[in-house]
Amino acid sequence: MRVLGIDPGLNISGYGIIESLGDGSDMNIIEAGIIRTNVKADMDQRLVEIGREFDSVLKQFEPDVMAIEELYSHFNHPKTSIIMGHARGLMIFKAAEAGLRVVSYASTRIKKSLTGNGRATKEQMQKAVQTNMGLKSLPEPPDVADALAVAWCHLQAINRIEVAAI
Repeated sequence: MRVLGIDPGLNISGYGIIESLGDGSDMNIIEAGIIRTNVKADMDQRLVEIGREFDSVLKQFEPDVMAIEELYSHFNHPKTSIIMGHARGLMIFKAAEAGLRVVSYASTRIKKSLTGNGRATKEQMQKAVQTNMGLKSLPEPPDVADALAVAWCHLQAINRIEVAAI
C-alpha cells in the first residue's frame, strides 16, 4: 500500500509517500518534498499553483490513499486555519477526483503515533521521523517531517485494525 501524507498549507505544503511492504512493520519512503507557492501572488493563483503541483505528485507516485492533517484553530490565530483550509480543501478535492480514499487525522494523534506525546514540538517530530524511518539526517523543512508523520500514522492505524481483526 502506498500512502500519501499531507501537511497542508497555503505557503508551504509538505508531502510524503510511504509504501508498506506487507504487514505494515516494514516501510519505505518513496518520496518527500514540499509544494511552495509565491507568497506575493493572489489567493486564486496560489491555489492554481498548489493544484498543478499536487496533480503532478498524484500522477507521478500513484498513491493508494491520502492521509491529511485535520484542521485545528488556535484562539490567537483563527485566520491561520481558514487560510490553511483553502489548500487542504483543494488537496482533498484533487485526491477524491483522482479516485483516492482520503483519511484525516488530528495533529495530536499524528504526534502521539510517532513520539508517544500528542503535544510534541516540531523539533521532536523531526527527530522522531528521522529515528523511526531510519533517515541519516533530520527531514527538512519541518513540513516534510509532518507529512511523513501523517503517512506513518495512517499505516500504523491500518496495522492496528488488521491485527485487531485477526
